[in-house]
Amino acid sequence: MSSTQNVFRLLLPVVVLAVGIAIWEFVVRVNDIQSYVLPGPLAVFQTLVSDWPVLSQSLGVTLLTTLEGFVAAAAGGVALALLFNQSKWLEYSLFPYAVILQVTPVIAIAPLLLIYLQQQTAVIVCAWIVAFFPVLSNTTLGLNSVDRNLAGLFQLYGASRLQTLRYLKLPAALPFILGGLRIAGGLSLIGAVVAEIAAGTAGAGSGLAFRIAESGYRLNIPRMFAALLLLSLAGIVIYGVLALISHLVLRRWHESALGKEN
Repeated sequence: MSSTQNVFRLLLPVVVLAVGIAIWEFVVRVNDIQSYVLPGPLAVFQTLVSDWPVLSQSLGVTLLTTLEGFVAAAAGGVALALLFNQSKWLEYSLFPYAVILQVTPVIAIAPLLLIYLQQQTAVIVCAWIVAFFPVLSNTTLGLNSVDRNLAGLFQLYGASRLQTLRYLKLPAALPFILGGLRIAGGLSLIGAVVAEIAAGTAGAGSGLAFRIAESGYRLNIPRMFAALLLLSLAGIVIYGVLALISHLVLRRWHESALGKEN
C-alpha cells in the first residue's frame, strides 16, 4: 500500500467526522433547537471546558474502576484458562458456570451486588463480570488450538507438561490472549458504567455514568453529551493502547501483525 493511500485511509474518518459535526451544528442553528432538546457541538465543547473540574474527577473515578475490573478479569481469566488446560475435568465442571455468568445481564446482577458488597467493590465486580469471559474463552481456545504435530514432537522428546505449556502452548495462545484482552478492555468500561448507573449515588466517588444520569434529571443536556463524549474517548483510548501493545508483542513473528508492516 502506497504512502498516499495510507494518508487517505487515515484522513477519511477525520473528514467524515468533521462533516458530521458541521451538519449537526447547521441543523441545530437553522432550526433554532434549544440546548435542552439537542445541543450543538459548540455548546457541548463549551460545557466540556466549563465543567471540566467536575467531569475530569468523575472520569478519573470511572477509569480507575475500569482498570481494576480489567486487571482482575485479565488475571483471573488467564489463570483459570491455564487450570482448564491442565485439567479437563475442571474445565467440564466450571466452564458452564462461566457461560452462565456471561449471559446473565449485568444490570440484573448489579442491584444484588450493591446489597451484599460495598458500593465501590460492587462496581468493580460488575466490571470484572463483563470483562472476564472474553479473556477466559479466548485463552482457553488458544491453549487448545496448538498444532497436533508440534504437540506430538514435544511428547516425543519427553517434554514435561510444564515445559509444553511454557514453550509451546503459551506462545501459540498469545494472539488469542491479546485478542481477548482487547475485547475485555472496552467491556470493563461498559461494566463500570452500568454498575455506576445502578449504584446512582452522588458524592466524591461519582463516576461519569452518574453525571450522565444527573444531567438528564436536571435537563442539563450539554453536560450529558460532554460526559458521553468523554466516555467514548476513554473507550477509544483503551482499545488503542491494548491494540498497540498487541502489535508490539506480535509484530516480529505473528502473521496478524506482520501483514500490517507491509
